[in-house]
Amino acid sequence: MANAQVAYRAYTVIKREGADDFWLPIGAAFMHGDGDGYNIVLQALPIDGRIVLRLPKDDQGEQSQGAAKPAKVREKAGAK
Repeated sequence: MANAQVAYRAYTVIKREGADDFWLPIGAAFMHGDGDGYNIVLQALPIDGRIVLRLPKDDQGEQSQGAAKPAKVREKAGAK
């Protein structure tokens, strides 16, 4: 899996009163070689048990960018 490409990024979304939600990257999903499933690799588990999988975006690169939100969510919030 060292050469596998990230199919999805895994996040936990922390709701914050009076502020934008905090999107914390916690892992990734990689497609099986035969295309019939995914391996999900997590570095942390969400407290509420909810994991959000999003398609990776080119601007996020391969390194974690802390609390970066997926591009579509940033656009909805009006930020760039």
